[in-house]
Parts: sequence; C-alpha cells; structure tokens
Amino acid sequence: MNIQYEQLMSIIRHLPANQLAKIKCDLDNNIATTISETERTNFQKFLLTGPVMSDVQYDVFKENRKAFNKWRSK
Repeated sequence: MNIQYEQLMSIIRHLPANQLAKIKCDLDNNIATTISETERTNFQKFLLTGPVMSDVQYDVFKENRKAFNKWRSK
C-alpha cells in the first residue's frame, strides 16, 4: 500500500472522534514501546562495555567489605 502523507492526513481528518482517539492511542503506545526498547538496548550496551573486576580486585573488595562491616558493628 503506497499512500502519500497528505492523503493519509486527509483520511485521518475525516474519521469519527472515537476512531481518532484509537489511532492516537495506538501511535502513542507504539512510539513509547520503540523508545523504551531503544533506551533499554542502549543501557545494556553501556553495561556490557563497562569496567569489569578481575578476580584479585574482587578478593580485595570482599576483604574491604568485611573490614567495613566489622567497623560499622562496633
């Protein structure tokens, strides 16, 4: 189906109010879903490209965590 933008707008303008509301709702949901998926994909890429702890760094982190927990409990 090949409809020009102007033709589509003309058709939409002649629709009853309830169908206009339905189209608006569908478009809003579709756009929100697309933006949401894009943001989620970007965030996943951000997380996957972030720094990663080595095993040695993780061991140091766990030791520091134990020390902080002892210090807080006193």
